[in-house]
Parts: sequence; structure tokens; C-alpha cells
Amino acid sequence: MVEIDGDDALRALAGRDLGVSAWHRVTQERIALFAEATDDDEPIHLDGDHARAMGLPGTIGHGLFTLSLGPKMLYELWTVRNVGLGLNYGFERVRFLQPVPEGGRVRMRARVTAVTDTDAGMRVAIEQTFELEGSDRPACVADAVVLFRGAAAPPLTTT
Repeated sequence: MVEIDGDDALRALAGRDLGVSAWHRVTQERIALFAEATDDDEPIHLDGDHARAMGLPGTIGHGLFTLSLGPKMLYELWTVRNVGLGLNYGFERVRFLQPVPEGGRVRMRARVTAVTDTDAGMRVAIEQTFELEGSDRPACVADAVVLFRGAAAPPLTTT
């Protein structure tokens, strides 16, 4: 686990590998809960017979479900203190390269590619590679951006 304490320590992360999370199993129950939460009831995620008829080995997790595991896995890799509020700011790029089958396991490899000071706070760009157990090809790659807002940052607006 990488421990970051303060702005300077966060800036020093640029170009640094954060490591690899633990493996996380993608169960049918978690796939179904994600489908319910997002109203994405595409049958390839919920009906094994339909998924097999579509050429898949069975049901698969939603690509966005895999991506949504990023914050959970990032918490396993780093602890950040004394830099203000950390917010998911967005993604520069996301690619879903192969499906994650029900019962499969994924983990995330993370690397900080840039830390940029802005008027709104510090933007930390993180290359996230979601590895699928037993495969040489990742399930997903994403360039995430986390915004850390210190006490001096301007107020957030919703307009």
C-alpha cells in the first residue's frame, strides 16, 4: 500500500506504479445487482442461455461494472491524507477489450501518469488496467482522473 501524506507527496507520485489490487470475483449476484441499479437488463448479463446463443460462454459482467470496481481497487493500493477531498473527476479514455465472464476474477494494476495543479485542485491521472485472470489481454483499460480539492479550492457548482 502506497501512503501519501500531503500535497508534495501526491505530486511526487507522477510516473509511479501504485501496484496491483487483490483479485475480485465477478458473481452473477453482483452482475444482477449492477443491472438492477443501472436499469441495464441486457440479456447477455442476466440469461445464460441467451448469452450462449450470442456466442459467449455464459453471462458476462457489464463493462461499466468492471470499470466501477476502480475506486474499490484503488483503495487497496493507496491511502491519501491531508490533501482535501478526493473526487472522481472522469476519464480521458476507456476501452473494454474483452468480456468478464460470470465467475471470472479481475484485478487492477494502477500507475499515476500525471499530477497537475489547477485552480480547482490537483488532478491526478491514473492509468488503470483491469486484468482478467487466466488471460494475457486485459478486460478493460482506462485513464481515470481524480481531483483532490484542498481547503483553498473554489466552491463546487452544479451549473
